[in-house]
Amino acid sequence: QLQLVESGGGLVQPGGSLRLSCAASGFALDYYAIAWFRQAPGMEREGVSCISSSGGRVNYADSVKGRFTISRDNAKNTVYLQMNSLKPEDTAVYYCVADLPPAVQALCVIEDIGDFGSWGQGTQVTVSS
Repeated sequence: QLQLVESGGGLVQPGGSLRLSCAASGFALDYYAIAWFRQAPGMEREGVSCISSSGGRVNYADSVKGRFTISRDNAKNTVYLQMNSLKPEDTAVYYCVADLPPAVQALCVIEDIGDFGSWGQGTQVTVSS
């Protein structure tokens, strides 16, 4: 399984910051593009960001562009999502996925991947005053 372990979530006030981590479990990340998704209760899952295997290509959903930064450290087998200027609408469970559909893997497009991919437990991000 190409399963990842998410961590770093928590409760923050609006305008605050969190740094999420995505660590590989039993495989090397360096050959994979990695995408972050999020899902709030009762809401559809949405793509947040994607980073290519080399880190040379990054994409963001319009809702987070300018506030979130995705990065990776292949030597540490970890992908990060730095989230700044957090808003209440950012509240969701955040997931990272490595086994993306071929088109998403190749282009790092932000889109729903349906039932594709291996999903971990995610990490809860709550933005509230």
